[in-house]
Amino acid sequence: MFIKDIRHSDYFRALDGTTLCELLHPAKTEPELSLRCSVAHARLRRNESSLPHRLKSSAELYYILEGEGLMIIDGESARVHAGQIVYIPPGSVQHIQNVGVQDLAFLCIVDPMWREGDEELVDCR
Repeated sequence: MFIKDIRHSDYFRALDGTTLCELLHPAKTEPELSLRCSVAHARLRRNESSLPHRLKSSAELYYILEGEGLMIIDGESARVHAGQIVYIPPGSVQHIQNVGVQDLAFLCIVDPMWREGDEELVDCR
């Protein structure tokens, strides 16, 4: 049985600038899980934004848990809030801004699982 408690997990600053905690990554858990996806918990404080980036071959879902954000995918933007899920196709340039008054918290579900070599920052200037 695999159970992980987010309250006892380590957070770090990810490549895209979000504060992130890996909750489930099949290649990094014991025992090894027979899943294709990875799941992380992400946070952005008020007025923070992730950096524009893309996953070259993985699709991503953001499930918004708390707060309000502005999601930008390939130049198209939409406001998002708790209870919504966003699909980000593979290869899409994306970032999210916290536009609310509290922390923006969301789950990042990546399929196939997140791999360091698949993610790259993108200069949108």
